[in-house]
Amino acid sequence: MEAFVDFFGRLGGLLTYNPGEPMLFSSGTFWVLFLVFMPLYGLLRKRLWQMVAFVVAFSLFFYYKSSGVFVGLLAATSLFDWGLSRIMSRPGRSRAFRRGCVAASLTASLGILAYFKYANFFLWNLNATIGSNFQPLDLVLPVGISFYTFQSISYIIDVYKGRVAPTATWLEYAFYLSFFPALVAGPIVRADYFLPQIRQNRHATRTEVYTGLWLIILGVVKKAVIADYIAQYNDLIFDAPGAYSGFETLMGVVGYTMQIYCDFSGYSDMAIGIALIMGFKLAQNFNFPYKSQNLSDFWRRWHISLSTWLRDYVYIPLGGNRKGTARTYLNNFATMLVGGLWHGAAWKFVFWGAMHGAGLAVHKASKPWLGRLPDSWPVRALSWLVTMAFVAVLWVFFRASSWADSVEIIRAIGRDFSLSYLPAFASARMVWLILMCVIIVAHALPTGFWEKASAWFVRSPWAVKLLVFVVTVQLVLELRTADVAPFIYFQF
Repeated sequence: MEAFVDFFGRLGGLLTYNPGEPMLFSSGTFWVLFLVFMPLYGLLRKRLWQMVAFVVAFSLFFYYKSSGVFVGLLAATSLFDWGLSRIMSRPGRSRAFRRGCVAASLTASLGILAYFKYANFFLWNLNATIGSNFQPLDLVLPVGISFYTFQSISYIIDVYKGRVAPTATWLEYAFYLSFFPALVAGPIVRADYFLPQIRQNRHATRTEVYTGLWLIILGVVKKAVIADYIAQYNDLIFDAPGAYSGFETLMGVVGYTMQIYCDFSGYSDMAIGIALIMGFKLAQNFNFPYKSQNLSDFWRRWHISLSTWLRDYVYIPLGGNRKGTARTYLNNFATMLVGGLWHGAAWKFVFWGAMHGAGLAVHKASKPWLGRLPDSWPVRALSWLVTMAFVAVLWVFFRASSWADSVEIIRAIGRDFSLSYLPAFASARMVWLILMCVIIVAHALPTGFWEKASAWFVRSPWAVKLLVFVVTVQLVLELRTADVAPFIYFQF
């Protein structure tokens, strides 16, 4: 009897939301549920609408396990936007009416996002300005709200402009908006790219299944092996600004630069891999951004789905580069300000976005002069170093708890920096240094190397695939932290 009760207790824990243990791709709970999901999904592949309904149900359950009752908010958003898209697409609707539908959708989507994400930021600034005593609201930010809000916005605008036809059923739209691999941390999915894939109902090929598995393994290594381990030291530095030497602080800043890349690109790899196994293709989200030799190239390689979204739905509507040089720079700056605010409701994120906007403007203005420099190894190396230093310093504002902490960390690097700390640091942090070297070398390898590695894994015998999988699991077990660390971009 006790075993019976214990079994159902464990099952109940598996199926109910636990705020302390949200659903993560790097958690065992997700993979247990996914192993149950895939056979049922395979059985329904030939029955399009049953498959769609099943995936929507699983995606909503996945979001419930990630964010609790806010699954209702996601469902309501999908119903509202789908209904508006159908209404404004009926024949005979005037342009003014259709614009009103778009305005209603944007007001609802951005209003909900602003309430949960920016209400306390507004109240804090109001308190500081007029000396009032407003108390912060007791708000919990729904996981992934920024991602699915941007998807719903792009869908409504694309339907309005005739780029995509509105989905015939709510289920089809809910599939697009709640597709669980990309739901809580991207990549941001575009309707014109994804909706046709639902209608095609295409089965994954053998090559796609194994390529997806390869991407999942890479993602697990990046996130659960490298990012989570090196985060332990990085957190010490950022949690106690000024308490460590300049050399140790610099290592923490460089460490976080690599951590956020491994964390976020690892999640993207897993999301793309899971979708590929299911027969769906998600757009590339990272393309070795730390190889960039200028800031423009960095934003073509980093969080590509967000960069292209901001380009198409903010930069181009503002006028893009069609209204003169000064306006182009202003549009770049404004777009990056929006990108900074998208990441967080704090002045440090505004500063982060503003500096990237200013950096992009400076790079564009300098192109005539930069074009006269020789395309030599020293010039490329210096360009890379300047770009990386700029990006790494701004990551300090991204990670630190406050503006004051950010400034203190940067000051600490210059105040007490000495390479004499290196031997003692290497002795105490050998595994940290090894993992840092692994990701730096992996990033520096030619892109073709990773394409060949993927092709080798696909062609390899099942015993080799099993060995790679077992080694990956063993690395996770050896280097895991006490708790499963959430993905950094869950907070956005």
